[in-house]
Amino acid sequence: MADKRKYNVGLVQMKMGPDPEANFAAAVRHVREAARLGANVVCLPELFKAQYFCQREDLRLFDLAEPIPGPSTHKLAEVAREARVVIVASLFERRAPGLYHNTAVTLNVDGSIASVYRKMHIPDDPLYYEKYYFTPGDLGFQAVDTAFGRQGTLVCWDQWYPEGARLTALQGAEVLFYPTAIGWHPAEKDEFGAAQYDAWQTIQRAHAIANGVYVAGVNRVGHEQGDILGNRAEGQGIEFWGGSFLADPFGRIIAKASHDAEEILLGEIDLALLEDTRRNWPFLRDRRIDAYAPITKRFLDPSHAWAPGGEPK
Repeated sequence: MADKRKYNVGLVQMKMGPDPEANFAAAVRHVREAARLGANVVCLPELFKAQYFCQREDLRLFDLAEPIPGPSTHKLAEVAREARVVIVASLFERRAPGLYHNTAVTLNVDGSIASVYRKMHIPDDPLYYEKYYFTPGDLGFQAVDTAFGRQGTLVCWDQWYPEGARLTALQGAEVLFYPTAIGWHPAEKDEFGAAQYDAWQTIQRAHAIANGVYVAGVNRVGHEQGDILGNRAEGQGIEFWGGSFLADPFGRIIAKASHDAEEILLGEIDLALLEDTRRNWPFLRDRRIDAYAPITKRFLDPSHAWAPGGEPK
């Protein structure tokens, strides 16, 4: 018999100012408002406590990191208990001296930590100097049961990799959340902006279709130059493009935010639709798991053909 449960997710698209405490207070208000509107699970954007600081390499910015559990998880746990919501929060984790992660924490309705996910793929692009700050995750891809459903969380750059989405979906995730900080370089926006956003949305819609799951991209919005500790990055900064969205297992966009304003998106997770989609498009059934061993290689020698057993012919 098909699972007929339904629940609502709330996606918080927000702006960040130079004061981390003010950003945190704003995030709490948004979570409470999402709960008031009917959200059962609320996801915040990537590294929501600060402006996107990876636009520069600055040793002082490691002071923004905190342990998990720590001050932010304790405060968010109180909100989760009071509002009776599951919260997905992206934090700068201090694991040990000199060891830091870009980490997403899922808090259950009783305030307990349901899961800790450390971002697996770490970018190093102009104004996205994350390899300077973050150690690649070592906890793997994971799905976790919450009070409302089974969900998986990955973070930003992870969203470009189908392997992470697949491995999370194979563990039973009904929704994949991608807290994100992505935007336009102002000098490139006119020429490449529309195509960049379209590629970002398309790759995540593809994860929804290929895995028969809901996918939520949760972005920040607004222009930033990493204003923190009285300093800012050089140059024109980044215009974070917002455009947060929820896609259903058929890849359809069922909720989408603007590119320039704070918003709380609400969308329904319908597990009957998820099962119906998978019955009609049985991609998980038809996978040739006996033929996929080469996927663990960095690159394949084009002169070799690979047989289903994973050995070269």
